Amino acid sequence: MTDKDKVKFAVIGCGHIGKRHAEMICRNPEAELVALVDNRPKHKLGIDKYSVPFFSSVDDLLYSDVAADIDVVNIATPNGYHAEQALQCLEAKKNIVVEKPMALTRKDAEKVIFKALHVHKHLFAVMQNRYSPPSVWIKEVIESGKLGKIFMVQLNCYWNRDHRYYKGDNWHGKKDLDGGTLFTQFSHFIDIMYWLFGDIENIKARVTDFNHRDLTEFEDSGFVNFNFLEGGMGCINYSTSVWNENLESSMTIIAEKGSVKIGGQYMDKVEICNIKDYKMPELAPTNPGNDYGAYKGSAANHHYIIENVVDVLKERATITTNALEGLKVVDIIERIYQQAEHC
Repeated sequence: MTDKDKVKFAVIGCGHIGKRHAEMICRNPEAELVALVDNRPKHKLGIDKYSVPFFSSVDDLLYSDVAADIDVVNIATPNGYHAEQALQCLEAKKNIVVEKPMALTRKDAEKVIFKALHVHKHLFAVMQNRYSPPSVWIKEVIESGKLGKIFMVQLNCYWNRDHRYYKGDNWHGKKDLDGGTLFTQFSHFIDIMYWLFGDIENIKARVTDFNHRDLTEFEDSGFVNFNFLEGGMGCINYSTSVWNENLESSMTIIAEKGSVKIGGQYMDKVEICNIKDYKMPELAPTNPGNDYGAYKGSAANHHYIIENVVDVLKERATITTNALEGLKVVDIIERIYQQAEHC
């Protein structure tokens, strides 16, 4: 394949996630990284391995000679910038890959979707945990009806995020850029829940801040309960106040014809499968969590995102995580926070 035939990407934001986007682009034989953007000095970012033009702002990128060649812009900046930068790049008629969350409010997410429709460009929401083998497996089990009616769903997200993560010069923990614990740490798991069981209503929530008062501008823990529109009830129990290291991210499903628990630190292992007249197949190994120094995050499946972008632009596939689903995750989290009682 010649360079002319490759899908050309620019990445905005050169932190841990942005570097992962850049690496997955470079590994894809049908993709080409043509630019990087960050407002920090290049020599401090650890991106010397990428011999592509570097820009210090989105405007500099979009008004450069490189801009005309760009097919896709990947946005991997702090959460609070996602909607604004997506709108900028859509105005320049670029396809967009936006990291979770698409925005910090439903209103801003809707603006981005409307703009993408108006300029006839694709908008990809990054929810890479859907590609994990346990996620793919449980989606098929639920859609096939093997579990029957869903009675109860419990989502537990217990991670460690302490002073090693929330540093003074970092955007993490700032309300306007981070958004809150559910946005930054656990939106991938809320996306899986929505993907499997649909929207929620009758939300009741209690949140508190056990040991992050000097580290963040929002809660570190919460209990949430609700009903699913399609039947059954659910709850989310979450915390980043776990000592020293992540404990688990798990989903327990109680249904008419069986029970399932998907656990591990990143919802990456099927721990219990007890379904009537069903024998569970052997699943492929799950990729380890993204490694961010002292921390690990969600499943390292970004290569699937880049593959899907290339396939869509070459008209071989449809978008696996469309913008409306990204919007729903923002909407659910926003409604949880709106209903939350602070303890």
